[in-house]
Amino acid sequence: MTLSAAAEAKTLTAVMHSDLRVTDPIITTAYITRNHGYMIFDTLLALDEAFKVRPQMADWKVSDDRLTYTFTLRDGLKWHDGKPVTAEDCVASLKRWAARDGMGQKLMDMTASLTASDERTITLKLKEPYGLVLESIAKPSSIVPFMMPRRIAETPPDKAIGEQIGSGPFRFVQAEFQPGVKAVYEKNKDYVPRAEKASWAAGGKVVKVDRVEWITMPDAQTAVNALMSGEIDFIEQPPIDLLPILAASKEVKVHNTNALGYQTMGRMNFLHPPFDNPKIRRAALLALNQKDVLDALIGNPQYYRICGAMFVCGTPLETEVGAETLVRKTGMEEAKKLLAEAGYDGTPIVLMQPTDVGTLKAQPIVASQLLRAAGFKVDMQAMDWQTLVTRRASQKPPKEGGWNMFFTNWVGADVFNPLVNVSLNGRGRGAWFGWPDDPKLEAFRDAYSRAGSLDEQKTIARDLQAYAYEQAIYIPLGQYIVPSAWRTELTGVLDGPAPYFWNIDKAD
Repeated sequence: MTLSAAAEAKTLTAVMHSDLRVTDPIITTAYITRNHGYMIFDTLLALDEAFKVRPQMADWKVSDDRLTYTFTLRDGLKWHDGKPVTAEDCVASLKRWAARDGMGQKLMDMTASLTASDERTITLKLKEPYGLVLESIAKPSSIVPFMMPRRIAETPPDKAIGEQIGSGPFRFVQAEFQPGVKAVYEKNKDYVPRAEKASWAAGGKVVKVDRVEWITMPDAQTAVNALMSGEIDFIEQPPIDLLPILAASKEVKVHNTNALGYQTMGRMNFLHPPFDNPKIRRAALLALNQKDVLDALIGNPQYYRICGAMFVCGTPLETEVGAETLVRKTGMEEAKKLLAEAGYDGTPIVLMQPTDVGTLKAQPIVASQLLRAAGFKVDMQAMDWQTLVTRRASQKPPKEGGWNMFFTNWVGADVFNPLVNVSLNGRGRGAWFGWPDDPKLEAFRDAYSRAGSLDEQKTIARDLQAYAYEQAIYIPLGQYIVPSAWRTELTGVLDGPAPYFWNIDKAD
């Protein structure tokens, strides 16, 4: 697109929750990278707002014995370079995704073979019946099984892809990409949307603007002023304390698009001292509490909920077993005692603190104060979120550029059962950042994957949660919501666990 054409294009300008730097949505669970993935890549299946699996790039059939799943690609699918999407592309994409994602890993454990039967047919054969095949491939959030051309999908799963070529509703404008400044997407005019109504990531992805520009504005007040004045159209996560100003404006709409909200949490590194010691991990968990974190992070109780359920309050798997000290602020004295019993030698905790994302700034500050009160030495190191996202992948000792602890947030759709919750993956160095090597954790997840009823799932989830708290696998620190805000000139903004930019129109 020429400069003059770009100036005349219908452009939607958004300020996202973070700057975009990592552009491979398979090597990281960072939400800004997931959001980028939804712009340019597509998925075989998708979940709608009723949590029902829907066809997206492909329809499917299941054999009578429930051992063979056949996926047939729909007509009109092209990569952004003009080449047709093939079954071989999708097989390679599924395999790369499954190497990184906890739910994908479990699916591959159950898979006997995954092949391209012809140009448009993908055949997945199971070792035994497994009821979560479709739910795995329709996974709506990090890590999403996005489809890529085979040459890209064959990139080793621990190495970033070198091209941004998808088949999705937008094209990435590489020439205009300025990390720290902006990322630009243009409408993919060759994209053929499905005929169904858009719902979450399912249905027709009809693009109604010519361009979407993600503009970096680290200062929240600047972003809010820009929205109020009409300089930008959309803010993904405005600060809670400024929401009343936005809500009072007749030119701005404030709405929570993510009904399940977020779970904020802390993660420790199991590979290196001191958190290779389960007693010291447990002492850290006991030192923290949800109210202090949520008061600093959100402030207004209208937007947060103290909740010890690893699988989210308000879901069928909700239970607070094991979370008593976190939700009642009663663990500090026990933390001091346990830390002394564990023989903690004063090894400093390298705690990474992001400084540029409003919903991630407070947790490290509160945690460092509580951990010090319990007797830990804390080395809190400030950095931007994208630096943290890169650094947390390092398995080196903290003295060599590694880390001991960080905090992040998950949308509810990413944690609401034991398989989708990557923090509960116990596969050691093949697990999510922190890398717990815990066969018992994996046994719980295996049992859950084979459970034949909701009651059985509830029992397994409860036992798993009790064990995970005992071992301090991770530290849930409560739930919260952050509404988005946009100019009233925008219509068609969709709900979902991620922000979607198709279906949105902008009045002239």
